[in-house]
Amino acid sequence: MNGARAQYKQPNGIGNGPQVLSTTQDLEIICGPLLNYRRTSSEHTSNPVWHGSVLIVTTPGQRPEPLRIWCAGAAGAAGNGGGGMYNDKQGSLEHSSPAIKLFEDPRKAFFNYEIEVPFQEQESMWQYEIPRMVTAGGIYRNDANPVKPTRFFVPSKHESFRIMFHSCNGFSVGTDEDAWSGPALWGDVLRMHEQQPFHVMIGGGDQIYNDSVRVKGPLKPWTAISNPKKRREFPFDSDMRDRCDQYYFDNYTTWYGTDSFASANGQIPQVNIWDDHDIIDGFGSYTDHFMKCPVFRGIGGVAHKYYMLYQHHIPPPPSTFTTDAGQNKIGRSSRPGSSKHPSDKSAPSDGLPLDPVQLESTFVKELKHEDPSYIIGTRPGPYVEERSRNIYCQLGKRIAFAGIDARTERTRHQINYPETYDKFFNHIASKIAASNGTIKHFILLLGVPIAYPRLQWLENILQSPIVAPIRFLNKRFGVAGGIFNQFDGGVDLMDDLDDHYTAHQHKKERKELMHRIMKLAKDHSVRVTILGGDVHLAAYGRFYSKPDLGIPAERDHRYIPNIVSSAITNKPPPQPVANLLARRNKVHHLDHETDETLLEFFNKQPGAGEPGVKPKGAPNNHATMPSRNYAIICESHSHTDGHANGMANGAVTNGVNGHTTDAFEMPKNPRQPLHKGEENAGTEHPAAQGLRRTGLAGPDGLDVTIRVEKNPSDREGHTEGYGLSIPALDSTGHKGQGERW
Repeated sequence: MNGARAQYKQPNGIGNGPQVLSTTQDLEIICGPLLNYRRTSSEHTSNPVWHGSVLIVTTPGQRPEPLRIWCAGAAGAAGNGGGGMYNDKQGSLEHSSPAIKLFEDPRKAFFNYEIEVPFQEQESMWQYEIPRMVTAGGIYRNDANPVKPTRFFVPSKHESFRIMFHSCNGFSVGTDEDAWSGPALWGDVLRMHEQQPFHVMIGGGDQIYNDSVRVKGPLKPWTAISNPKKRREFPFDSDMRDRCDQYYFDNYTTWYGTDSFASANGQIPQVNIWDDHDIIDGFGSYTDHFMKCPVFRGIGGVAHKYYMLYQHHIPPPPSTFTTDAGQNKIGRSSRPGSSKHPSDKSAPSDGLPLDPVQLESTFVKELKHEDPSYIIGTRPGPYVEERSRNIYCQLGKRIAFAGIDARTERTRHQINYPETYDKFFNHIASKIAASNGTIKHFILLLGVPIAYPRLQWLENILQSPIVAPIRFLNKRFGVAGGIFNQFDGGVDLMDDLDDHYTAHQHKKERKELMHRIMKLAKDHSVRVTILGGDVHLAAYGRFYSKPDLGIPAERDHRYIPNIVSSAITNKPPPQPVANLLARRNKVHHLDHETDETLLEFFNKQPGAGEPGVKPKGAPNNHATMPSRNYAIICESHSHTDGHANGMANGAVTNGVNGHTTDAFEMPKNPRQPLHKGEENAGTEHPAAQGLRRTGLAGPDGLDVTIRVEKNPSDREGHTEGYGLSIPALDSTGHKGQGERW
C-alpha cells in the first residue's frame, strides 16, 4: 500500500474523523431525512425488489441507531384516481437497516441507510423510523410536534411508477424571492401526492442554486478583480476551499430544510442529475482557459462533494482540488476502478493529491462498489476532476429511465465524450433487450431541451464584431455592465445559449445523439420520451417522421416527444422572450426523414379569469408557457387486478394494444396534434388534472400532465393542468418501406 494512503487509511475509509462523541441521548439532525430511489433488482421475475436510501445529516459524534422500516398496508384506491387512503394497521415485513457513516468532520456527519422492500400485488405504503431524532436546535420530532412524513409508496409489481419531474428548483441571483412566494409549487406537489401518490421524483438539474457564492459568499472578492489575467491566476488554497466548503454545505442544508420541499424529500424518493447551478451559473460553458483556472476547478470539486452527499447519498472523494495541496498523487482510491490496472491500457489514470489538510479531523468512507444504477464515465471531466455519473434504473414493470450527466464532461464545444455515449447506450440497449419486450417505454433525461426553437441568429449577433466596441468600453469603463458576465467577460447570455443542444457548436453532437436514440427505439420497439428543463418555461417538442413517409405516430420510431418542464421555483423569462421563442417555433429538419417542432399545447392561460391572475404570454402564443411548472407522467392504463385493457372507475378505453382504434387524419400544420393522444391537448384533455388514468394511449402508453402556476403571489402555489397522451411504439409495422421506415 502506498505510504501516504496508509497513513490515513481506516478500516472503512480514510481519515480519523473529529474524535468527538456526543453525550446527548438524542440524535441531533441538521438536515433530513432525505429519501432516494436507486433501482429495482430481480425486475424481470415475479419477485422484484425496490432499492433506495435514506440520508441524515447530524452534528458530529453521533451514533445513530438502525432505521426501522415496515409495510403499513396497501394504498387505497390505487390507480383509480383516488389516493391518500391507506391502512396503517397491517404492519408487516418489518426489518431494520444500520446507519452507514459516509463523511464526518468537526462541523457535521452524513449517515446513509440502505433500504430495500419487495414489490407486492397491490400498491403499498412503507413507513420508516429513525429513533431519537431531534433537530440540532433541540426541537423534538414526535407526535406532539409533527414533522414531515417518513413514508413512501411503492407501486404494484404489475405497474410502473407514477413520476413527478421538476427542474430549476431555486432562484437566480438578484431575484426578489418574496415576490415569487418562495418555493410555493412544492405545496401543490404535496397536494397532488396526497390525492394520488408519486413513486419517484426526477430532478432534472439545478436542484439547488449555488450562484450566490460569488455575490454573498467567499468568491465575492475574487469576482471583483477587474483584471482577467489576475482573476484566472488567483489561487484556490485551503483557506478558500474551506470557506467555499462551508458555503455549499450551509446552502444545501438551508434549501433542503425548506418547508414543503423538505417534506417532499422525506416521502417521495428522488433520482437526480445535476446541471450548472448545482455548481455555479454557466459552469462548463465559459472559455476553456478560464474554466481551467484554479478557482473554477476548486468550486467544481466542492460542489461535486455535496452533490454526491445530498443528491446521491454516496461518499465524496477524500480530497478536492486546491493550489496548496501536496503533490504526492496516490490515485482516487474512494472511487471503484479509478486506479489504472497495469494490464488495462484503456483505463484512465485518475488522481489528485490526497490532501492532509482536508483530511485533518475528517473521515471519508471508501466506496468499494458502485451501485449498479450508475454508468460511470471512462475518464474524468475537463474541469470537474471526476468521472461523469450517468444513471439507469427501471421505474416499475414497463418503464426504463436513464439520465445523462451532461455537466461533468461539458466544455463550450462538447457535452459528453464519445466513449461515454458508447458506454451509456450499450448499457441501456442490453438492459432493454434483457426485458424480452416487457419494457415498453424509455424515459431519457437530458436536462436541457433538445427539441427546441433555434436561437442561432441571436448567437450570431452576440458573437459579431459589433459587440467588440461595447466589450472594450465595459472592460475600461464599466459601460453596459449588466450585459457581460463576471467570469470571462463574455456576453452574459452566451453561457445559456452555449448550453443548448441547438447551439451551433453542438449541432453535430445533437444530431448523432438523436440518431442513437432513434436506433434504440427502432431496434427494441420501445417508445422514447425525453425530459428537459433549464429554460424556465414549459413546452412540448416532438421529433417525427416527415409526413410524406406516411408513418403514424404509433408505429413511428422517430416520434420522440420532449417534455420541457422548468422551473418549479425560479422565475420564468419575461413574456417577450417566451413570445419570441414561440414565433421561432418553425418546422426544422433534423435529417432527410425527420422533422421537429413544438406542439401548440397551451390552449388557454393558466387561471384565466380568476381574480388577480395576469396573462403569462401573448394570446397567440400556444407553444411556450412562461410560468412556473412541474410535470406528471404515468401509465395510461392500470395493469393490476386484470385491468390490462381498460380502467375501472370510468376511465376512457379507446386504445387497443397501444394503438388508437379511431381514424386519425394527419394535420397539414405539424404544430397541431400528430396522433389521437395529442387531440385536445391542454386543459380539456382527460390527462390535464394528472390524477386519473385516461386509457387514451393503449395499455402501454403514457399520460403526461404539466401543472402550471396560476398566480406567483399565491403562496399555496395552485396550478392549472395541461394534458396529453403518448402511445406505445410498434416499430415493426412499416419494415416493408425499406431503410426509410
